[in-house]
Amino acid sequence: MSQTLTNFDMAALLDSDEAISEYLSQVLADGDNEEFLRAIGYVLKARGMTQIAKTSGMGRESLYKAFAPGAKPRFDTVLKVMHALGIDLYAQPGHAINHPVA
Repeated sequence: MSQTLTNFDMAALLDSDEAISEYLSQVLADGDNEEFLRAIGYVLKARGMTQIAKTSGMGRESLYKAFAPGAKPRFDTVLKVMHALGIDLYAQPGHAINHPVA
């Protein structure tokens, strides 16, 4: 008995602002930097790499390289792309992880 696997395309599930927001929020909450960068790559594909390249002022190839597996994009690149995607990042109080209160 043989089984066939279908290709899973995360970008195909990111079909609304709400889905993208929920996805990125969950990945951020998990705290894995590499997974967050990979998630941004999926969002870029879902929204259209060419359009985001135009909006961000970056080249398409630069975006592909910046968010390829194992890449280490600069923080300003991440912020520029998030802005081009229309996604706001903000800080809010969360669960304390053994941080003493001053």
